[in-house]
Amino acid sequence: MTDSAHRNLRVWKEARALSLSIYRVTSSFPMTERFGLTQQIRRSTTSVGANIAEGYGRSGKKEFKNFLSIARGSAKETEYFLLLAKDLGFLSETEAAGLICRYEGLCAGLAALAKQVG
Repeated sequence: MTDSAHRNLRVWKEARALSLSIYRVTSSFPMTERFGLTQQIRRSTTSVGANIAEGYGRSGKKEFKNFLSIARGSAKETEYFLLLAKDLGFLSETEAAGLICRYEGLCAGLAALAKQVG
């Protein structure tokens, strides 16, 4: 496998796509949230893909599984921020529900990959 083989993982591809979606939806958040919720949700979403990549680049299965767990935690954190954004009126019910559903699928994929890794 090559050093960039993590880019072929379904979970990494979905994490990347979700990060792009989050950047798009947060661009319409109020400017007063630029250093608040906008920054927090962007950090949590980018952490998912970054942890998958970092874990893949580590030397062993145990480390990779640990980073997959961290990635899952960041995905759950992003789900919380999406609910908060909906509650604050920054996202519609439909937007939030669609993104949360995708994050739930990503979390399931991360758990499945962790089991597969052993």
